[in-house]
Amino acid sequence: MTAANGDRPLRADARRNRDLVLASAMRLLSDASGGSGGSPTLDAIAKDAGVGIGTLYRHFPTREALVEAVYRNELTAVCDAAPALLDELAPVDATRAWMDRYIDFMIAKQGMADALRAVIASGGNPYAHSRDLLGSAIRLLLDAGAADGALRKDVDADDVLVSISGVALAAGGPSMREQAGRLLDLLLDGLRYRP
Repeated sequence: MTAANGDRPLRADARRNRDLVLASAMRLLSDASGGSGGSPTLDAIAKDAGVGIGTLYRHFPTREALVEAVYRNELTAVCDAAPALLDELAPVDATRAWMDRYIDFMIAKQGMADALRAVIASGGNPYAHSRDLLGSAIRLLLDAGAADGALRKDVDADDVLVSISGVALAAGGPSMREQAGRLLDLLLDGLRYRP
């Protein structure tokens, strides 16, 4: 991981502080739409992370830079989970577990909607590579499932991505999480290979 300016790798303590800020920002920004009284201040995020405001600004010079970094960090975590899940689980189970992670990501992203719109309004594009990264993660899972004969070979990763996103939009609220799980089970059943 490199410094904010990209010149050199971060020291361990700086990386830890950056990670603390990202985790706090994710939690507070995601909760912002849940009735907490608006978007958290950068001071509140720094305090929650246990760092000074100067530390936050050293890593993220603007609120928009922080929001974009939070989004990209969470997206990377979701996408990086695919190979790790395949190492631990059978492809069908890994695919279903990954779907849950993606739904959780989409729910959190909904909580960050206003903050992400502000990033876009300032000229940023947090979504620039999202579809490619997510498509690659899904393709990895689908290919593993097809290779072991559990999943169909004729499924387009983009169709699966759109389907899971649709589940998140239709049943993405925290109170609807159980229904989202049932819808994901239906989607996975449609992906199964049947001779």
